[in-house]
Amino acid sequence: MTFAPAGQAAPPAVSIQVSPGSGAAPLQVTLTASGDPALYHWDLGDGATAGGPSVQHVYAAGKFTARVTATNSLGETAQATATLTSVGLTLAAPHIGRYRQKLRFHGQLVPALKGARLGLYRGERRIASIRTRKDGRFFVRGRVGTPDRRYTVRYGGAVSVAVVLAVRPALDTAFRGSGQLGHRLSFLARSRPASAGRLTVRVWRGSRLVKVRSGRRRVRIALSTGSAGAYRVNVSLEPATGYVQARRALERIVFLPLLSAGSAGPSVYELDRRLNELHYALGQVDGYFGRDDLDAVTAFQKLHGLPRTGAVDARFWMELQRARVPRARHAGNHVEVSKSRQVLFLARDGKVALTVPVSTGATGNTPVGIWHVYRRVPGWDWVLWYPTYFTGAFAIHGYPEVPAYPASHGCVRVPMWVAPRLFEADDYGTTVYVY
Repeated sequence: MTFAPAGQAAPPAVSIQVSPGSGAAPLQVTLTASGDPALYHWDLGDGATAGGPSVQHVYAAGKFTARVTATNSLGETAQATATLTSVGLTLAAPHIGRYRQKLRFHGQLVPALKGARLGLYRGERRIASIRTRKDGRFFVRGRVGTPDRRYTVRYGGAVSVAVVLAVRPALDTAFRGSGQLGHRLSFLARSRPASAGRLTVRVWRGSRLVKVRSGRRRVRIALSTGSAGAYRVNVSLEPATGYVQARRALERIVFLPLLSAGSAGPSVYELDRRLNELHYALGQVDGYFGRDDLDAVTAFQKLHGLPRTGAVDARFWMELQRARVPRARHAGNHVEVSKSRQVLFLARDGKVALTVPVSTGATGNTPVGIWHVYRRVPGWDWVLWYPTYFTGAFAIHGYPEVPAYPASHGCVRVPMWVAPRLFEADDYGTTVYVY
């Protein structure tokens, strides 16, 4: 008798159909297994499992591999896999944006894809586009609209959760007129957009409140220029729903345009007060144009590219009213000497505390570099008044003549009256930057 060998069992044939294979998260997918008769077990790729020939599953953002295992009646198994992509986008931004200004948005595309081109939308209008980095992150700047607008980022049918912003309205403010005595002067305030809320403008002359005006969108106020002084104007906006409060403070000096040594009165007082606010060295704020005023005015003219006359004219007043405190180049407590601008800055905590006119070496020989005070002499040292030596025989010192140009033998000349003040501030070891 002859026996034929039994046939060897074969694994079941199995394949997967995925519908859809990609889309925006959360993505609902139908996975169907087909092939030889078998029992099916699913590993859905995100930690979930299921059984049966057909499975429906919702995927969060990411890229996943689903695997089905088919087992026939003889216990033989086979597997099939399918890859699917659920596209997700995140978007975030500061809670408050300024109307019509650009705001920085950021987020991420999941799964990460380098160079994907995304669109930033305000409502249904695309306002910017950006490409993703290698990790899927992106940063983009978009212009802020009204509070009813929603901001989303979109890619391939995927849309991020909307970002809602509170909006700080724009305040447009301006003085009309120079501020010269006897000339017309008015103040105008306007809010944008017009629906942002109600404007209130308060005007002080010295410490006295002289005018209050309110209105929607636009307020105009005429100001008297019959006498010298200073107007302080505060603009505030009581916001409508979706907006946040906005404020603005401004100042305009009413002045006599031409001042020079020996001048006195309210215009000189306002000159003193403003120069003192900007940290230019003055003996005192007294309303008299003395030697200290001449030096402070000259220092200001040096820094603002004005003729170095030591006298005040209309152009000087315009620069003075929009000027800011000069900036130091370095951090900490130190002294800076600018040879190109012929000024000295006394800095405290990296901010200019005092600006003084100087005259450096006539031949350009004042040494550039980083130095330290190593010798100090109170009073006279030969012809040098209150000198602080920072390298070799070079010192910062008082001198009777401090012209508006380099004229010394190499030292840093400062006005006689301010030298003791600088001497007290510049202790041993003080860093002196000369550039």
